Amino acid sequence: MNIDPQLLSIIVCPACHGTLVEEAEELVCQGCGNAYPVRDDIPVLLVDEARKPA
Repeated sequence: MNIDPQLLSIIVCPACHGTLVEEAEELVCQGCGNAYPVRDDIPVLLVDEARKPA
């Protein structure tokens, strides 16, 4: 995954506005735990596409 650090510093979770961190091929919210996929180095920040925490 190759996301621009400047972009990563300004995007937030669309569900709770929490901080997102890179984990494997996903961006995981530190607030609600939703994991958003990254496809072709583009974050898919749609709540419907997120993997919900267990």
